[in-house]
Amino acid sequence: MKVYQTSEIRNIALVGGAKTGKTTLAESMLFEGGVINRRGSVDEKNSVSDYREIELERQNSVSSTVLYSEYNGKKVNIIDTPGFDDFVGEVVSALRVVDTAIMVVNAQNGVEVGTEISWRSTTKNNTPVIFAINHLEHENSNFDETVRQLKAQFGGSCTVCQYPVNAGLGFDSFVDLIQMKLYKFPADGGKPEITDIPDSEKDKAEEMQAAMIEDLAAADEELMEKFFDAGTLTEEEMQQGLKVGLVTRGMFPILCINAKQNMGVARLLEFITNNAPAPNEVDTAKTKDGKEVKCDASGDASLFVFKTSIEPHLGEMSYFKVYSGEVTESMDMVNGETASKERLSQLMATAGKNREKIAKLVAGDIGSTIKLKSTKTNTTLNGGKNSGIVFENIVFPDPKFRVAVKAVNTGDDEKLGGILNEIHKVDQTVLVEYSRELKQLIVQGQGELHLNIVKWQLENQEKIPVEYLAPKIPYRETITKDARSMYRHKKQSGGSGQFGEVHMLIQPYTENMVDQTEFPIRGREEVQLTWGGKLIMHTCIVGGAIDARFMPAIMKGLMEKMEEGPLTGSYARDIVVSIYDGKMHPVDSNEISFKLAARHAFRDAFKNAGPKILEPIYDVEVLVPEEKMGDVMTDLQGRRAIIMGMDAEGNYQKIKAKVPLAEMNRYSTALSSITSGRAMYGMKYAEYAQVPGDIQDKLLKEYEESLEEE
Repeated sequence: MKVYQTSEIRNIALVGGAKTGKTTLAESMLFEGGVINRRGSVDEKNSVSDYREIELERQNSVSSTVLYSEYNGKKVNIIDTPGFDDFVGEVVSALRVVDTAIMVVNAQNGVEVGTEISWRSTTKNNTPVIFAINHLEHENSNFDETVRQLKAQFGGSCTVCQYPVNAGLGFDSFVDLIQMKLYKFPADGGKPEITDIPDSEKDKAEEMQAAMIEDLAAADEELMEKFFDAGTLTEEEMQQGLKVGLVTRGMFPILCINAKQNMGVARLLEFITNNAPAPNEVDTAKTKDGKEVKCDASGDASLFVFKTSIEPHLGEMSYFKVYSGEVTESMDMVNGETASKERLSQLMATAGKNREKIAKLVAGDIGSTIKLKSTKTNTTLNGGKNSGIVFENIVFPDPKFRVAVKAVNTGDDEKLGGILNEIHKVDQTVLVEYSRELKQLIVQGQGELHLNIVKWQLENQEKIPVEYLAPKIPYRETITKDARSMYRHKKQSGGSGQFGEVHMLIQPYTENMVDQTEFPIRGREEVQLTWGGKLIMHTCIVGGAIDARFMPAIMKGLMEKMEEGPLTGSYARDIVVSIYDGKMHPVDSNEISFKLAARHAFRDAFKNAGPKILEPIYDVEVLVPEEKMGDVMTDLQGRRAIIMGMDAEGNYQKIKAKVPLAEMNRYSTALSSITSGRAMYGMKYAEYAQVPGDIQDKLLKEYEESLEEE
């Protein structure tokens, strides 16, 4: 493969809903570019993009695939992304490094959930969008209705640049409004016959071209003046308008394809190479400290790793975009954050499961390498004087679905944790954490399907049978009023015994509270608890009733009971303890005696201090179609949600609510069912709040029963 210069590179992502034909389109693009000599298919399980075992079994993408095609003297880097929202992390990382998104739309279904979700991602990234309307050959395809929906959903800047002459069964022709030519394909696809537009279509074509030219002229002031002067634009001026409109997101061209039979794909590639922006024609990359890095092959080398995969026989592969300078095989580079050195032992251009070794990549290009020592997704590598550059991280979406996982065979427990961490390396939206508090291994992801794929990997690829369980809720315990207690620990069993007596006052801690004045405070120790809240211990001992050397043991006893609260065994928080009296024995008193006395005294006082269980509350935002809003609100209220407000966002309504975490289990599945998959939501921890009395009683009963079972 030749070395392509920055101006000869186009970086695109294929995005859109599931079953729109993105992978089939990628296959045809590679075929048209001569990268493969035979088109595979998803149905026959031989496409270059969906080559992983899970994708062959499911017959849809679960991971993005990096590909390329060579067309019209240019290299088109392609990232084929999954269509299900559960794998949105793959779309987010792809949009970070491409310069244009090809939004594939199924002409049978029009604007689907996946279209809307992908559109939001492109809007967030300010990515230019080209719509490719696919499946025009099906009986139920409806091009005009699909265009109407696109304009209604995404605005009037969605501009028809091609329209089908005979959409439906037997589709084989479309009119290209830029060239004003008819493209007619053989029955099995391939190279079209390009002819003048027949008289029967001329009036329609001229009317639609005039509408397109108006949209193009509106994207650029210079073109607007030419349009007013001449009443039209030349093909060259149209292409100028297309490029300006794309880069500024002032227009979104609509093209026609039948990806399965390779109709219109070559023209789509031609359109991309002529009109989509090169890497140096879009916004510059930004570093973490706010500096801009120009996409310039003459600068010092900098690259950014946006994806990691583990491939059979190769091991760990790192996919990167060169943002500045040039990188070459065997080049030494430096990690921008850790300053550790890495050698690019091999450079490859990947087309899914096919890989070609290359000697050099220039700014703007996308490539891959293998076996980097300490380089993961979101790593910047630099050469020359760029050693301190660190590009902004890809911000992956917060998790929405969580489960507890455990190996069926306890001997696999340690291995399970290691493999889940390897899965996180590849998919940054899979979060793994062992909770000491809950005594569970918690896995979080984007939805039930997402975590079912993780389970499939564990059981089928790693041969570790696992169980998914409902995760426990990290409750907290606290008190609402003052209480006193004393406890004497006494044990005699021959020789030295154990003796310690502790008297304490406990109070609920609040910000800026006034210290108690009943007992003189002679010492104060404040602990900022790792699980939130505080423990403050006041030493108020007078006359040496308890020796100072035993105070650390008393604090240790308090902390042990804070880590295993008296009510349900959950962490306790926000308590002030004043140790005001006690007794020692000259022989039998020791540290363990005072630690145990403090534990028991704290437990007794806690139960008399108006104890309350707190639960985690999350801020939840649900983006829902207006007609489904009532159903979603009813469901949220059934989950003890407090509705905080509603805002309009485009054609959607955003519901803001505070919801207990205990009520959010499997919410993504329920929401999808209520809205036919058209709603999406996000959630973030907000605060802890008291649980209602009936739920507290239920939790106390469950805890007592569990202790009896043990």
